[in-house]
Amino acid sequence: MELSGVLSEISKTAIKLDFLTKDNNSSIGTSKFGGKPDVPPYFKWFYFEGEDQEGKRCKRPLSFLAQINCAEIKEYDKDKLLPTKGILYFFYELTSMTWGFDPEDRGSAQVYYFNGDISEISRMDFPNDMLDDCKLPEIKISFSTKYDLPCFEEFTELYDYDDWDEYDDKLTQKGFEFEETISKLLGYADLIQGGMLLECEKVTNGIYCGSSSENEPLKQKQLQENCGQWQLLFQLDSVVRDGFELMFGDCGRIYYYIKKDDLMNCRFDDCWLILQCY
Repeated sequence: MELSGVLSEISKTAIKLDFLTKDNNSSIGTSKFGGKPDVPPYFKWFYFEGEDQEGKRCKRPLSFLAQINCAEIKEYDKDKLLPTKGILYFFYELTSMTWGFDPEDRGSAQVYYFNGDISEISRMDFPNDMLDDCKLPEIKISFSTKYDLPCFEEFTELYDYDDWDEYDDKLTQKGFEFEETISKLLGYADLIQGGMLLECEKVTNGIYCGSSSENEPLKQKQLQENCGQWQLLFQLDSVVRDGFELMFGDCGRIYYYIKKDDLMNCRFDDCWLILQCY
Protein backbone atom coordinates (compact mmCIF):
# COMPACT_ATOMS: atom_id res chain seq x y z
CA MET A 1 0.00 0.00 0.00
CA GLU A 2 1.29 3.44 -0.95
CA LEU A 3 0.03 5.15 2.19
CA SER A 4 0.55 8.76 1.18
CA GLY A 5 -1.52 8.34 -1.97
CA VAL A 6 -4.34 6.57 -0.13
CA LEU A 7 -4.52 9.35 2.45
CA SER A 8 -4.70 11.96 -0.28
CA GLU A 9 -7.60 10.09 -1.86
CA ILE A 10 -9.62 9.70 1.33
CA SER A 11 -9.01 13.11 2.94
CA LYS A 12 -12.19 15.00 3.78
CA THR A 13 -13.26 18.46 4.83
CA ALA A 14 -15.07 18.68 8.14
CA ILE A 15 -17.16 21.63 9.30
CA LYS A 16 -15.87 22.71 12.68
CA LEU A 17 -18.24 24.21 15.26
CA ASP A 18 -17.14 26.81 17.78
CA PHE A 19 -19.38 27.77 20.69
CA LEU A 20 -19.55 31.51 21.35
CA THR A 21 -21.83 33.13 23.94
CA LYS A 22 -25.22 32.44 25.46
CA ASP A 23 -28.05 34.09 23.54
CA ASN A 24 -31.77 33.66 24.15
CA ASN A 25 -32.80 35.98 21.33
CA SER A 26 -31.62 34.21 18.18
CA SER A 27 -33.65 34.57 15.00
CA ILE A 28 -36.01 31.74 14.12
CA GLY A 29 -34.26 29.08 12.08
CA THR A 30 -30.67 30.13 12.72
CA SER A 31 -28.01 27.59 13.70
CA LYS A 32 -27.53 27.26 17.45
CA PHE A 33 -26.72 24.96 20.33
CA GLY A 34 -29.42 24.33 22.89
CA GLY A 35 -32.36 26.53 23.73
CA LYS A 36 -35.73 25.64 22.23
CA PRO A 37 -35.91 24.17 18.71
CA ASP A 38 -37.51 25.99 15.79
CA VAL A 39 -39.71 23.32 14.23
CA PRO A 40 -42.77 22.93 11.96
CA PRO A 41 -46.22 22.68 13.61
CA TYR A 42 -46.47 18.93 12.95
CA PHE A 43 -43.23 18.10 14.78
CA LYS A 44 -43.66 15.55 17.60
CA TRP A 45 -41.09 15.58 20.40
CA PHE A 46 -38.96 12.42 20.64
CA TYR A 47 -39.14 10.16 23.71
CA PHE A 48 -37.03 7.21 24.86
CA GLU A 49 -37.63 4.60 27.55
CA GLY A 50 -34.40 3.64 29.27
CA GLU A 51 -32.57 3.42 32.57
CA ASP A 52 -30.96 6.46 34.15
CA GLN A 53 -27.65 6.36 36.03
CA GLU A 54 -29.44 5.08 39.14
CA GLY A 55 -31.16 2.23 37.31
CA LYS A 56 -34.59 3.88 37.22
CA ARG A 57 -36.40 3.07 33.99
CA CYS A 58 -39.04 5.36 32.50
CA LYS A 59 -40.01 7.16 29.31
CA ARG A 60 -38.34 10.56 29.00
CA PRO A 61 -38.18 13.32 26.39
CA LEU A 62 -34.91 13.63 24.49
CA SER A 63 -32.90 16.80 25.06
CA PHE A 64 -32.52 19.18 22.17
CA LEU A 65 -28.80 19.61 21.46
CA ALA A 66 -28.52 21.72 18.32
CA GLN A 67 -30.08 22.87 15.08
CA ILE A 68 -28.00 23.50 11.97
CA ASN A 69 -29.34 25.67 9.17
CA CYS A 70 -27.93 23.99 6.07
CA ALA A 71 -27.95 27.22 4.05
CA GLU A 72 -25.61 28.78 6.63
CA ILE A 73 -23.01 26.04 6.31
CA LYS A 74 -23.07 25.18 2.60
CA GLU A 75 -19.98 27.33 1.93
CA TYR A 76 -18.05 25.20 4.44
CA ASP A 77 -19.30 21.89 3.04
CA LYS A 78 -16.49 21.53 0.51
CA ASP A 79 -17.34 17.88 -0.14
CA LYS A 80 -20.98 18.82 -0.87
CA LEU A 81 -22.48 16.07 1.27
CA LEU A 82 -25.15 17.93 3.23
CA PRO A 83 -28.39 19.43 1.92
CA THR A 84 -28.03 23.05 0.81
CA LYS A 85 -31.25 24.13 2.49
CA GLY A 86 -33.40 23.10 5.42
CA ILE A 87 -32.50 22.47 9.05
CA LEU A 88 -30.91 19.50 10.81
CA TYR A 89 -31.85 18.93 14.46
CA PHE A 90 -29.96 16.73 16.91
CA PHE A 91 -31.52 15.16 20.02
CA TYR A 92 -30.17 12.88 22.77
CA GLU A 93 -31.60 11.57 26.04
CA LEU A 94 -29.21 12.95 28.64
CA THR A 95 -30.56 11.12 31.69
CA SER A 96 -29.98 7.61 30.38
CA MET A 97 -27.00 8.77 28.26
CA THR A 98 -26.76 5.51 26.31
CA TRP A 99 -23.44 4.31 24.91
CA GLY A 100 -24.76 2.92 21.65
CA PHE A 101 -23.40 -0.62 21.94
CA ASP A 102 -26.83 -2.14 22.61
CA PRO A 103 -29.51 -2.50 19.90
CA GLU A 104 -32.01 -1.46 22.58
CA ASP A 105 -30.40 1.99 22.60
CA ARG A 106 -32.30 2.75 19.39
CA GLY A 107 -34.38 5.88 19.89
CA SER A 108 -32.16 7.40 22.58
CA ALA A 109 -30.72 9.73 19.92
CA GLN A 110 -32.50 11.20 16.92
CA VAL A 111 -31.72 13.37 13.93
CA TYR A 112 -34.62 15.27 12.36
CA TYR A 113 -34.48 17.06 9.02
CA PHE A 114 -36.88 19.80 7.93
CA ASN A 115 -36.60 20.84 4.28
CA GLY A 116 -39.59 23.18 3.99
CA ASP A 117 -39.85 26.96 4.07
CA ILE A 118 -38.42 28.72 7.13
CA SER A 119 -41.69 30.69 7.41
CA GLU A 120 -43.39 27.42 8.43
CA ILE A 121 -41.42 26.95 11.64
CA SER A 122 -41.73 28.46 15.11
CA ARG A 123 -40.01 28.08 18.49
CA MET A 124 -41.38 25.10 20.40
CA ASP A 125 -41.63 24.92 24.18
CA PHE A 126 -40.02 22.07 26.08
CA PRO A 127 -42.28 19.16 27.05
CA ASN A 128 -43.86 19.57 30.48
CA ASP A 129 -42.18 16.39 31.73
CA MET A 130 -38.64 17.42 30.78
CA LEU A 131 -36.29 17.88 33.73
CA ASP A 132 -34.68 21.29 34.07
CA ASP A 133 -31.20 19.73 33.89
CA CYS A 134 -32.09 18.42 30.43
CA LYS A 135 -32.94 21.88 29.10
CA LEU A 136 -29.76 23.29 27.63
CA PRO A 137 -29.00 27.01 27.36
CA GLU A 138 -28.99 28.60 23.93
CA ILE A 139 -25.46 29.28 22.68
CA LYS A 140 -24.38 30.90 19.44
CA ILE A 141 -22.14 28.86 17.16
CA SER A 142 -19.80 29.70 14.31
CA PHE A 143 -18.37 27.49 11.57
CA SER A 144 -15.09 26.95 9.77
CA THR A 145 -13.57 24.28 7.54
CA LYS A 146 -11.08 21.68 8.72
CA TYR A 147 -8.90 19.31 6.72
CA ASP A 148 -9.58 15.82 8.07
CA LEU A 149 -8.07 12.35 7.99
CA PRO A 150 -9.07 9.21 9.90
CA CYS A 151 -7.55 8.07 13.16
CA PHE A 152 -5.39 4.96 12.83
CA GLU A 153 -8.07 2.69 14.35
CA GLU A 154 -10.68 3.78 11.83
CA PHE A 155 -8.22 3.47 8.95
CA THR A 156 -7.53 -0.15 9.93
CA GLU A 157 -11.27 -0.89 9.85
CA LEU A 158 -11.23 -0.03 6.16
CA TYR A 159 -7.78 -1.17 5.03
CA ASP A 160 -5.46 -4.10 5.71
CA TYR A 161 -2.77 -2.05 7.43
CA ASP A 162 -1.05 -2.26 10.82
CA ASP A 163 1.93 0.11 10.96
CA TRP A 164 0.88 2.76 13.49
CA ASP A 165 4.27 4.55 13.49
CA GLU A 166 4.32 5.02 9.72
CA TYR A 167 0.70 6.15 9.78
CA ASP A 168 1.38 8.75 12.44
CA ASP A 169 4.39 10.02 10.50
CA LYS A 170 2.34 10.37 7.30
CA LEU A 171 -0.36 12.38 9.10
CA THR A 172 2.31 14.73 10.40
CA GLN A 173 3.85 15.10 6.93
CA LYS A 174 0.44 16.03 5.55
CA GLY A 175 0.03 18.73 8.18
CA PHE A 176 -2.81 17.02 10.00
CA GLU A 177 -3.20 17.59 13.74
CA PHE A 178 -5.75 16.16 16.15
CA GLU A 179 -7.45 18.70 18.39
CA GLU A 180 -8.01 17.99 22.06
CA THR A 181 -11.56 19.34 22.03
CA ILE A 182 -13.53 19.57 18.80
CA SER A 183 -17.14 19.47 17.67
CA LYS A 184 -17.78 19.12 13.96
CA LEU A 185 -20.00 17.97 11.14
CA LEU A 186 -18.73 15.40 8.62
CA GLY A 187 -15.07 14.45 8.27
CA TYR A 188 -13.76 11.63 10.43
CA ALA A 189 -14.38 10.88 14.09
CA ASP A 190 -11.74 11.83 16.63
CA LEU A 191 -11.64 8.50 18.42
CA ILE A 192 -11.21 7.88 22.14
CA GLN A 193 -11.85 4.14 22.48
CA GLY A 194 -11.31 2.70 19.02
CA GLY A 195 -13.02 2.54 15.64
CA MET A 196 -16.82 2.67 15.45
CA LEU A 197 -17.66 1.77 11.85
CA LEU A 198 -17.95 -1.97 12.51
CA GLU A 199 -19.77 -1.31 15.77
CA CYS A 200 -22.40 0.74 13.92
CA GLU A 201 -22.89 -2.06 11.41
CA LYS A 202 -23.13 -4.72 14.09
CA VAL A 203 -25.47 -3.00 16.52
CA THR A 204 -27.86 -1.84 13.80
CA ASN A 205 -28.06 -5.48 12.73
CA GLY A 206 -29.16 -6.49 16.23
CA ILE A 207 -25.76 -7.54 17.61
CA TYR A 208 -24.92 -6.51 21.18
CA CYS A 209 -21.44 -4.93 21.23
CA GLY A 210 -20.91 -4.54 24.96
CA SER A 211 -18.77 -7.69 25.13
CA SER A 212 -15.88 -9.16 23.16
CA SER A 213 -17.77 -12.19 21.85
CA GLU A 214 -17.13 -12.96 18.17
CA ASN A 215 -19.67 -13.62 15.44
CA GLU A 216 -19.43 -16.65 13.19
CA PRO A 217 -16.77 -16.09 10.47
CA LEU A 218 -19.03 -15.65 7.44
CA LYS A 219 -21.27 -13.16 9.21
CA GLN A 220 -18.26 -11.31 10.62
CA LYS A 221 -16.78 -11.03 7.13
CA GLN A 222 -20.01 -9.58 5.73
CA LEU A 223 -20.30 -7.10 8.58
CA GLN A 224 -16.69 -6.05 8.02
CA GLU A 225 -17.32 -5.49 4.31
CA ASN A 226 -20.43 -3.42 5.02
CA CYS A 227 -18.95 -1.19 7.72
CA GLY A 228 -17.45 1.11 5.07
CA GLN A 229 -20.93 2.39 4.27
CA TRP A 230 -20.98 4.34 7.55
CA GLN A 231 -19.57 7.81 8.05
CA LEU A 232 -19.57 10.50 10.69
CA LEU A 233 -22.41 13.02 10.53
CA PHE A 234 -21.93 14.98 13.75
CA GLN A 235 -19.41 14.85 16.59
CA LEU A 236 -20.22 16.76 19.78
CA ASP A 237 -17.53 17.30 22.37
CA SER A 238 -17.87 18.83 25.83
CA VAL A 239 -19.54 22.25 25.75
CA VAL A 240 -18.35 24.73 28.37
CA ARG A 241 -19.52 28.35 28.24
CA ASP A 242 -20.44 31.10 30.71
CA GLY A 243 -20.81 28.81 33.72
CA PHE A 244 -22.53 26.01 31.78
CA GLU A 245 -20.95 22.60 31.20
CA LEU A 246 -22.20 19.63 29.22
CA MET A 247 -19.95 16.59 29.38
CA PHE A 248 -20.45 13.08 28.06
CA GLY A 249 -19.11 10.51 30.49
CA ASP A 250 -15.57 11.37 31.60
CA CYS A 251 -14.57 14.13 29.14
CA GLY A 252 -16.07 12.14 26.29
CA ARG A 253 -17.82 12.78 22.99
CA ILE A 254 -20.94 11.61 21.22
CA TYR A 255 -20.86 10.66 17.55
CA TYR A 256 -23.81 10.49 15.18
CA TYR A 257 -23.10 8.10 12.30
CA ILE A 258 -25.09 7.79 9.08
CA LYS A 259 -24.96 5.47 6.08
CA LYS A 260 -23.53 7.15 3.00
CA ASP A 261 -26.56 6.34 0.85
CA ASP A 262 -28.88 7.81 3.47
CA LEU A 263 -26.81 10.99 3.59
CA MET A 264 -26.82 11.28 -0.18
CA ASN A 265 -30.63 10.94 -0.20
CA CYS A 266 -31.22 13.25 2.80
CA ARG A 267 -32.58 10.42 4.96
CA PHE A 268 -31.62 11.20 8.54
CA ASP A 269 -34.05 9.07 10.53
CA ASP A 270 -31.80 6.02 10.80
CA CYS A 271 -28.60 7.48 12.26
CA TRP A 272 -26.79 5.76 15.10
CA LEU A 273 -25.15 7.39 18.13
CA ILE A 274 -22.12 6.12 20.02
CA LEU A 275 -20.63 7.65 23.16
CA GLN A 276 -16.93 7.29 23.93
CA CYS A 277 -15.02 8.69 26.89
CA TYR A 278 -11.68 8.45 28.65
